[in-house]
Amino acid sequence: MLALISFSLPVQALFVSPPKAPEPIIKQLFPEATSIGEKSGEPPVWTIRKGDDILGYAFETNDLAKIPAYSGEPVNMLVAFDVNGIYLGAKVLEHHEPIILAGIPESKLHEFADQYTGLNVSQRLKVGGNQQDGMVHIDGLSGATVTVMVMNVAITKSATKVARALGIIEESEEIKQPMATLLPDVYEQASWQQLTGDGSIRKLHLDRAAVDKAFVGTEAEFVDQATPEQKQDMFAEVYFAQLDIENIGRNILGDQEYAWLKQELNPGEHALILMGNGYSFKGSGYVRGGIFDRIQLLQNDEAIAFRDLDHHRITDIAIDGAPDFMEKSIFIIREHEEFNPGVDWQLELLVRRQTGPIDSIFTSFKGSYSTLDKYVHRPPVVEPEPELTLTQQVWQEHNLEVVVLLALMAILLATLFFQDILVRHPTFLHNFRHGFLVITVVFIGWAWGGQLSVVNVFTFLQAFMTKFSWDLFLLDPVIFILWCAAAVTIIMWGRAVYCGWLCPFGALQELLNVFARYIKLPQIEPPFAIHERLWALKYLILLGLFGLSLDSLALAEQFAEIEPFKTTFLLKFDREWPFVCWALFLLLVNLFNRKFFCRYLCPLGAALSTGNSIRLFNWLKRRPECGQPCKTCAKECEIQAIHPDGTINMRECHYCLDCQITYFNEQKCPPLKKRVRKQRQYKENQIEAVVTG
Repeated sequence: MLALISFSLPVQALFVSPPKAPEPIIKQLFPEATSIGEKSGEPPVWTIRKGDDILGYAFETNDLAKIPAYSGEPVNMLVAFDVNGIYLGAKVLEHHEPIILAGIPESKLHEFADQYTGLNVSQRLKVGGNQQDGMVHIDGLSGATVTVMVMNVAITKSATKVARALGIIEESEEIKQPMATLLPDVYEQASWQQLTGDGSIRKLHLDRAAVDKAFVGTEAEFVDQATPEQKQDMFAEVYFAQLDIENIGRNILGDQEYAWLKQELNPGEHALILMGNGYSFKGSGYVRGGIFDRIQLLQNDEAIAFRDLDHHRITDIAIDGAPDFMEKSIFIIREHEEFNPGVDWQLELLVRRQTGPIDSIFTSFKGSYSTLDKYVHRPPVVEPEPELTLTQQVWQEHNLEVVVLLALMAILLATLFFQDILVRHPTFLHNFRHGFLVITVVFIGWAWGGQLSVVNVFTFLQAFMTKFSWDLFLLDPVIFILWCAAAVTIIMWGRAVYCGWLCPFGALQELLNVFARYIKLPQIEPPFAIHERLWALKYLILLGLFGLSLDSLALAEQFAEIEPFKTTFLLKFDREWPFVCWALFLLLVNLFNRKFFCRYLCPLGAALSTGNSIRLFNWLKRRPECGQPCKTCAKECEIQAIHPDGTINMRECHYCLDCQITYFNEQKCPPLKKRVRKQRQYKENQIEAVVTG
């Protein structure tokens, strides 16, 4: 261990990431800039200029999307893009990631960030995964999947906020109603009262009081103000409807005029009728500029204005019971406006008051219109899929691993619950266990990176003592499921199940030692007295690391490299030679002493064993003769977890079930053999009773 620390300290120093000042990096990204100004505004950004021209913008992700990464702390990055939203660069300013600090060169992290250069903020960017339409895929970083996914979300979320605030990209529609179609053959003769009564024709009514109130507090408050006696007088009354609906158009215009209207309309066009008294909805502006500046139609946050070419004046209407109107006009809604008759819309009337020869102030009033269901066919509303949270994205990406891992947990739990039956079939159980360990090493360890670490324990404790959030632990589904499995099995069976079945490095050690015994390599076992004292080493290491974590989690993470897990599984031995040598040394020693690291040095095992006191059940059976006089199980236990007195130390047991195989084996367990022999002798010597009459 001392040799590892002496080797690793100078190497680890290369991976410490002190905070970097953003200004020098901005100058590198904008070599032509003459001014970068101060970070300001909401959201806070640097505006980079060359003379009076804006070259682009830069910002820090922590100011806009402060998302905790694997370490529990965010990765702060400087992101820059030009005035068109093209990324010019993304640079890491500060991070606290343990995987980066002690395993992956920072150049790899910078290479990941460099992939954003040349992309656009309007694009949907995704780290790894299967190809999907509309997605731009970015290569991930082996061994730091959670870190780079958090970085991607921080970059894209903050860039979207900035780009929207600056007007570079527009807000996207959240819900879209597909284009509706008007139903044919819906005509039935109706009066004015019937069409206004059922909502086919709507009304916008304004009195003088409502208009005066709208101008209160403005310069036009007292312009054309009504007297108290005039407050209830009508200011404007406008009736409006969608005229190309057959039941409305034919009743208002008559058959002949309605047929003319339908001929005037091109495909995709619609007609609006306005009939009003009082304040003119047409005004006179259209005479000078060709645009009706007092009315517009609002739909889906879009405003539709009308020009003189869209207007048709009508002199009379055919419907019975209609009042007299000062103005009656038809306005054509052109195809390019993409008006949807199935979506509610509003008629906006602008009322203007002059405050000077040229100056004026206006306000607006709105009347709503909803097309009746009997007039229109509305396809189902298309709601976009809700944006997944980062946690949901991660779990979706790893759904196969999650399903397989949960299946493995179910198989393991079934094995443990029915262990008394399985141990009666030693050959099957040994083969099953070795196969399970192979899966643990190959899939959980190397393929999925599912190796728990004492660093996870420190991160949990630190989060628990500060601001706890489940999101931090849900970012890695495999690790989360393994921790849940460890928690459940600790309560039921103690630390033994995780260390004996689910720990990839422990499984690798056991398989290598099985092979070593198969080729008859000599095994070295210290006397039990020495072995018992060596147990204490891992607890001392755990205490030391815990003390360091209270002062600096980053420093504790560096010294936690006594665990060879990261080297073996996350980085697959692709790292600096001191770490590789340490991992290989532990595996070499394991060939001659089964699970040497687990038994004497593993701080994670020590941390898990502290929960042994809450274990609810004792599933491993023992007899009174175990230990005195019988010592068969104690001698056969390959990690020496059974004391000479026959008791099993569950803080050290790895639940291989070998002792239970012996317990039920009539040919191997001395107390059981003796009991069976006595029963046999009893049956042989039993005198058959003779009944005489």
